[in-house]
Amino acid sequence: MSKSVLIVEDEPFIMEALSFLLKRDGLDISTFTDGQGCVERIQALKPDLVILDMMLPNRSGMQILEDLRAMDDFSNLPVLMLTAKGQKKDRAAAESAGVSLFMTKPFSNKEIIQNVHRLLDR
Repeated sequence: MSKSVLIVEDEPFIMEALSFLLKRDGLDISTFTDGQGCVERIQALKPDLVILDMMLPNRSGMQILEDLRAMDDFSNLPVLMLTAKGQKKDRAAAESAGVSLFMTKPFSNKEIIQNVHRLLDR
């Protein structure tokens, strides 16, 4: 059975690119485009990994991450946060909130695939 990944990203091009790459690599992909309702979507799908954009409409990725880490069922869920905001303070805030891995956009295809598999295999 293949591992499942939920991609939470509001930029259609990035979502399509990630979906294509990860499906081609044998993963089961679901997508979501909004911060509102995202935690509920994660609860319903129970993915093996969440790729989470930091800046989303209606609710930030940071707020979603903090909610997940406060829930027993999702406190250890691997979360890879993607952001165009690569400043040290953003990385520090995400790490403090419990992110599994922090990556900045743009990213290389090879790098994203390696990091996804690293998180899924741990």
